[in-house]
Amino acid sequence: MGYRVGNADQLTIFWHFLLAIGLGGTVGLEREFRGHEAGIRTSALVCAGATLFAEASRVVGNTNIESNVVQGIGFLGAGLILGRGEGAPRGATTAVTVWAVAGIGLLIVEDLWLTCLLSTLAIVVLLELFPFSKMVYDAGRGFRERRPDTAERSTET
Repeated sequence: MGYRVGNADQLTIFWHFLLAIGLGGTVGLEREFRGHEAGIRTSALVCAGATLFAEASRVVGNTNIESNVVQGIGFLGAGLILGRGEGAPRGATTAVTVWAVAGIGLLIVEDLWLTCLLSTLAIVVLLELFPFSKMVYDAGRGFRERRPDTAERSTET
């Protein structure tokens, strides 16, 4: 069964695709700069791919395609977390960043430009808070090391 999409609509789809590459790439730029996985290319392609699947969903009138994007990106994220083989799971921030970028890609199709732009900015700002987050973690380390463990607390009461 063929679906007819006019040239103007195809240009709109391509504009959405380019916007997805730009917004996803912006988030990926931060990841690349910090030396994390899922840098510019990965983030841009995840966002663009989600946009293309959402466009396909709109053209064929099947919202199951969009819901499967969410599941598929979740599967990709699990691979980012567990695929390192370093023992303890690592890469959760990268995985959820990829998931959020896919969400932006899905929203682009709904012409929610402001939401997409502000979400991209918020994600980059949040990722840039890593030095502050690390400072808080390191400050709490001393507290956690001084805290008596559960066994000691039960004997004191």
